[in-house]
Amino acid sequence: MSASPARQVAHAVVMRVLADGAYADRALHAEARGLEPRERALAKRLAFGTVQRQGTLDWICKGMVKGRLEPRVRAALHLGLEQLLFLDGIPDHAAIAESVELAKPSAGHRVVNAVLRRVQREGVELPPDDKPHGAAIRHAHPQWIVELWWEWLGRERTVALLEADNRAAPTVLRVNTLAGDVDLSDIPGERVGEAIIVDGAFDAFAHPGFAAGAFAAQSLAAQRVARFADPQPGERVLDLCAAPGGKTTHLAALMGGKGEVVAVERHPGRAEALERTCERMHARNIRVVQADAGAFHDSAGFDRVLLDPPCSGLGTLRGHPDLRWRVKKEDLAPLAAEQDRLLKAARANLRPGGTLVYAVCTLNPGEERLQSDDFWRTLPSEDDTDGFYSSRDVG
Repeated sequence: MSASPARQVAHAVVMRVLADGAYADRALHAEARGLEPRERALAKRLAFGTVQRQGTLDWICKGMVKGRLEPRVRAALHLGLEQLLFLDGIPDHAAIAESVELAKPSAGHRVVNAVLRRVQREGVELPPDDKPHGAAIRHAHPQWIVELWWEWLGRERTVALLEADNRAAPTVLRVNTLAGDVDLSDIPGERVGEAIIVDGAFDAFAHPGFAAGAFAAQSLAAQRVARFADPQPGERVLDLCAAPGGKTTHLAALMGGKGEVVAVERHPGRAEALERTCERMHARNIRVVQADAGAFHDSAGFDRVLLDPPCSGLGTLRGHPDLRWRVKKEDLAPLAAEQDRLLKAARANLRPGGTLVYAVCTLNPGEERLQSDDFWRTLPSEDDTDGFYSSRDVG
């Protein structure tokens, strides 16, 4: 027998993440070309869940396997464990048999078979989540992240957040008002204002509305940011660190295409991609400037400045399954210093009486660099959207 196309793709994605440090979403995009929508959805579910639970799965394997497993075998074993222990609706025999096939031709396929059959018979006892160490293993997060949230939010809210991070994030679209009247009635889901909360599997890139610029994929929390900035038609608005452009094009749409949005992006490739996004989204009042946001200055000033600086991204772990294993505790202090540098530039470009909005898609109080009484915060466990912090100040 051979493994199903979905499992073959999932295995290739997990193997690339484990062996090469690939990004799971990019690897899936490359490996899943040509899959039917249902198979693609299963491949994503398998691959993302397995990558998310890498810490838990390694802990299980450590107690059952001696020695180091080659990437092909480790990926197959992780996939099998993910299906047996954490996914509903998948028969045990399929999870085991196909995982064994994925490990071949390596002799390690015998280890995969032995471990999975033992787990099928005996199950696995994970540590309790009453302390950070056990919670980190049980809910597959690095211990330093668990400890950070534990001290900040307390045990109950932290455990709820850890559990939410391991559930699939909803697919949410923002309808683009600059695109005119495009029929999106065939997209399954609930329409809430500008947002469509998609129900079920949906390939946004394949829908004709994407090429027409009728929508952009954007979480409910991310959609709040531009509205929080409250840009008005005819104003000058600055968006620092603008790529990939979801908030930038939302600002333009809220302005009805009138006025000017200056979008600053340092990286040449990302700046070019941002220009293409603006064109697709009919945002003709956006001017893309390739420059270091921390050194950018326009003497004319701006009525509103939006700063969405680089951050640790700890609010987006549901949608980026490998991010929790990439970001390190030692990354936080340099990020905060960069955020402070960019905030200084943002203030320098603000006209007297103008509005400054700061937004980060993270859950780390150390990165909430603009403190204000006018702020909001979302948590995946409490708001069913990405974790964000955004604050607003008047210059």
